[in-house]
Amino acid sequence: MDNWDEIKTAYHVARLGTVSGAADALGVHHATVIRHIDALETRLSVKLFQRHARGYKATEAGEDLLRVADATNDQFSQLANRIKGRGDSVSGDLVVTSLMELAGWMTPVLVAFQKKNPDVTVRYLTGDRLFRLEYGEAHVAVRAGTVPEQPDNVVQPFQTLRIGLYAHRSYVDDHGLPEDVAAFGEHRFVVHDDLQNRAPFFIWLRNVLPEKAMTFRCLDTNAIREAVLNGAGIGFMEIADGEAHPDLVEVLSPLPEWESALWLVTHVDLHRTPKVQALLKFLKDRAKDTL
Repeated sequence: MDNWDEIKTAYHVARLGTVSGAADALGVHHATVIRHIDALETRLSVKLFQRHARGYKATEAGEDLLRVADATNDQFSQLANRIKGRGDSVSGDLVVTSLMELAGWMTPVLVAFQKKNPDVTVRYLTGDRLFRLEYGEAHVAVRAGTVPEQPDNVVQPFQTLRIGLYAHRSYVDDHGLPEDVAAFGEHRFVVHDDLQNRAPFFIWLRNVLPEKAMTFRCLDTNAIREAVLNGAGIGFMEIADGEAHPDLVEVLSPLPEWESALWLVTHVDLHRTPKVQALLKFLKDRAKDTL
């Protein structure tokens, strides 16, 4: 059927029995009601109503229309209630993205959030690629560096990504530790293979480290961590991660220029949804104690 307005009009006429009653229910002029009924009967090639002095009485075809329209109206009402209920609850897919460096902190936090909200299906995406919130690629993004400036995004300051420089005890046993930055060139370092990486700590390292000392290179942050843990050389990792491994030795006290501001980013269309608000609050509460 091409014109649902005509069907809705006929439904109200059949239900109320008068043109004026249907007009009041629909908020239209009575002439519009008559025009819709005439057009629908012409389209269906059947009389839906018997006109009489007291109003309109549905024919057999009109009764059929009333039953179908009544059932359809109930189904739409049920659907609206389900959608409203789903919108008010913390449920459904929740897509979160962050730097891979934060995976060690983010993963247990997201697991805890899901335990509190078991109807949520979490998709946690990590990597250097910028997931586009405006295209629906993620609900919440944790981003580092300068303030994100994509239009239509809601950006909130979060925490600071604290980075340390570590070596495994096996590396220290074989090569010792550099006495200062000037001695870095005499050691072996695990670095990011993309020399244009914009992480503040990698920029700092590129400025003080000769290329010959960049002896183990990875594109994956997890691979960098594993290389350091296996004694390949000195490398950066998130401080909480470094402190969790008793066999790691801090090479140099953390410098302010290694730090990176973290931002919580959401799209304006989804920012106020219950599941997004619930996760934002959960992340902020957990970060107060652990980041």
